[in-house]
Amino acid sequence: MQLAFSAAEIAAIIQPLSSKGSTATTVRGIASLGSAQAGDLSFLGNPKYKTEVAATAASLVLLPPDYVGEPGPDQQFLFVDKPSVALARLCARIEQLLWPKPAAGVHPSAVIDASAQVDASATIGPFCVIEAGVVIGARTYVQAHAFIGRNARLGADCWLMPRVTVTTECEVRDRVRLHPGVVVGSDGFGYEFVQGRHEKVPQVGHVLIENDVEIGANTTLDRARFSRTVVGEGSKIDNLVQVGHNVVIGKHCLICSQVGISGSTTLEDYVVLGGQAGLAGHLTVGKGCKVDGQTGVNSDLAPGSFVKGSPCLPYNTEQRLNVLRKKIPDLFKRVDVLESAAGLKKSSAL
Repeated sequence: MQLAFSAAEIAAIIQPLSSKGSTATTVRGIASLGSAQAGDLSFLGNPKYKTEVAATAASLVLLPPDYVGEPGPDQQFLFVDKPSVALARLCARIEQLLWPKPAAGVHPSAVIDASAQVDASATIGPFCVIEAGVVIGARTYVQAHAFIGRNARLGADCWLMPRVTVTTECEVRDRVRLHPGVVVGSDGFGYEFVQGRHEKVPQVGHVLIENDVEIGANTTLDRARFSRTVVGEGSKIDNLVQVGHNVVIGKHCLICSQVGISGSTTLEDYVVLGGQAGLAGHLTVGKGCKVDGQTGVNSDLAPGSFVKGSPCLPYNTEQRLNVLRKKIPDLFKRVDVLESAAGLKKSSAL
């Protein structure tokens, strides 16, 4: 990552509330408070690292407004409401420099059916396959080896990274970002056991991805058995997530890595699923629920629930049980001692 920003240029991007000190050093890198050197930018995104600010060698530090302290020589503090958000805005500018949008047009190696409608401002990369009836919107960028199936639709300002697959009849709306290896519209997992064999249930629905969704690498969204699988506006899905057929994900949900959501489950708006959480099928997870990592959900969750464990329990209950589980061996030993003193048979070999 090659950077070259002055303090004034960074201030113009993030618009700080105020500042202290000054630096003439060009910012050429981003680092944590503890590892930063002169020429680096750092930030206080988590209060647990507050004590590291005074010792950091970073030339420029993003801090919350309530931080009390003075910058060192050739060091500048920029005060912002949320340092992590301010850094994200700077990184958005860096991203534009690292991955500039290519010129519109179609690479000669791409295979595009004559009936496909590709906007003149779109970019189609090497070895892409665009089947019949596809519609691709303005300024959308489809990178190398992507496959867009028959009658699929891509909206405006999307970015499909290498090896993305969008299968037949699926719809991706505006400003959607699909990372490498995402599969939209693989068959749902459906079989009926008939006369001693598993008979495949055809999956004839599609997938709808609404505006401003981002989906991480190698995540799979199954097409619906009928009707559609939906990812709502603004939702963000991490890498290696499995979304089953007819799942409906609401608006602005966060789904972390390795989550599995079984078919016909509904997530209402603003749900957060921690890494490796597993959800059974035909459930409703209410608005604003939080599901801790590795949690197993096998029943509906009321709006605003916070759960943990497998099967899941209210978060605080499961935390208390985890403390008690560690004491179980000692508890059995104490019971054995009491039974032995009473002349009774021991209850356990622990």
